[in-house]
Amino acid sequence: MMLIHPTALVDASAKLDSSVEVGAYSIIGPNVSIDAGTKIGPHVVIEGHTTIGRNNTLYQFSSIGAAPQDKKYAGEPTRLEIGNNNVIREFCTFNLGTVQDNGVTRLGNDNWIMAYVHLAHDCQVGNNVIFANNAALAGHVHVGDWVILGGFTNIHQFCKVGPHAMCGMGTSLLQDVPPFVMLNGNPAAAHGINVEGLKRRGFSREQISAIRQSYKLIYKSGLTLEEAKQALDQQLADLPVDETANVHLMRDFLDAASRGIVR
Repeated sequence: MMLIHPTALVDASAKLDSSVEVGAYSIIGPNVSIDAGTKIGPHVVIEGHTTIGRNNTLYQFSSIGAAPQDKKYAGEPTRLEIGNNNVIREFCTFNLGTVQDNGVTRLGNDNWIMAYVHLAHDCQVGNNVIFANNAALAGHVHVGDWVILGGFTNIHQFCKVGPHAMCGMGTSLLQDVPPFVMLNGNPAAAHGINVEGLKRRGFSREQISAIRQSYKLIYKSGLTLEEAKQALDQQLADLPVDETANVHLMRDFLDAASRGIVR
């Protein structure tokens, strides 16, 4: 028997695993699917074509799957997809995607999302991220795995944040952030690589050294971005093959950056 509080309103067409818990006064719409072990707190609204995976915890007063804050949205059946093992704290707002993009907003697995976080339409967020209170992502933002956003971080639409990057409190991002970079400020400025985070995740001394060298080529050498790309290509040629993956990640990111990078 599903653990649904008698004051909750769950549409008969919603698909909830029998182990899902739904708190008092929460509302779940007809196109919602929620998998095993997920707990929905009180006063949560889940609507739209929303899929929520296993073992998530959603705290009170969050709005999940509401229409995009986009004037072009015309009621199309776009989606929100939330993976497994996420903690989503109070007053979060996650919106559906739009047909102007791929039509889906995604949050991956094992993420820690603190209070008042906003995921706008078409955001793509990876795994193992930490978003502190009041972090806000505008539309079409892409965030890689293991990223940390400090409280009140704001990210401009269409920006990309590479894996393992870390933003300090109050950071304002108007451009893309390469992997591993640590930054802060308004406007944001780079301040080295996230060494402590990499150590905690098991990166070797050699791997961190290669990443640090790549950072210096991009940020400390006085090279233009195109010259830095060429220097990274040379670094890759000089490294043992089994130590190139992280440098490739940084090099490929520079080619994919569509708004320029924070420098």
